[in-house]
Amino acid sequence: MEKLGLLRDIDLALHLPLRYEDETRITPIAALREGEPAQVEGVVTDCQVEMRSRRQLLVKVQDDSGSLLLRFLHFYPAQQKQMSAATRLRVRGEARVGFFGREMVHPVVKPVDDDTPLAASLTPVYPASAQLPQAYLRKAVASGLARADLREILPAGVVPQGLPALKDALTYLHHPPPSASQAALHEHNHPAWHRLKFEELLAQQLSQLQAQRERALLVAPALQGRPGGLHEQLLAALPFQLTGAQQRVAEEIAQDLARPQPMHRLLQGDVGSGKTVVAALAAAVAIDA
Repeated sequence: MEKLGLLRDIDLALHLPLRYEDETRITPIAALREGEPAQVEGVVTDCQVEMRSRRQLLVKVQDDSGSLLLRFLHFYPAQQKQMSAATRLRVRGEARVGFFGREMVHPVVKPVDDDTPLAASLTPVYPASAQLPQAYLRKAVASGLARADLREILPAGVVPQGLPALKDALTYLHHPPPSASQAALHEHNHPAWHRLKFEELLAQQLSQLQAQRERALLVAPALQGRPGGLHEQLLAALPFQLTGAQQRVAEEIAQDLARPQPMHRLLQGDVGSGKTVVAALAAAVAIDA
């Protein structure tokens, strides 16, 4: 997990899901819709390896509403044994209509008992490397979230009304209830996401203020142009008059250069707006000094 930067509990708590899978409900096989992900549960009625265009493991699952074919193009003997006849399976995947009816190709399969409970929340899918299984990462994130210090440190009234506490927001994003809008979660438009966005923007603004205060303590040579120096000579030699905006910005830069603190300024403008001559005038002030 070090490659993902997951070194501390807070790192795990802030490692947010890319998407979610709904393992909180069972869909009858007869109600499956082509192209939509779903989870079904049924009993294996047949499991065999067949040679068609290639070697395939074909498993038939039956529930009270119908049957479903599970097709595996890549499989191991242990998988075949796991899905032997009369085994109850919970199957999650994307349904399609094949030559033999409804089927799923390479679904996620889990043997279950009659009383195996469903997931209580949507299942998060996290950014991960190929070597890091999702199941392991989910356990690590859940542990980190439980241990992380997520106490509110912002004064009352700073957080906008209607937004949840930071701990509540993170808990919701890692474990959304079955009723959660996956569209709002995916589009980062849920109040829990709004809280994290506010937190990030606030931290950015505070860091900028801190950087400004630290720069104000730095000392730099005060640079002032001299009468008749290069700055005035350059102005006199220009074959055009500076625009009002150029004059204003050039004067502001000259004032910054004359202070005993480092200048911290961005000169921004469209192509051809006259930034180069303003920069040249600033350079002339520095050379004069």
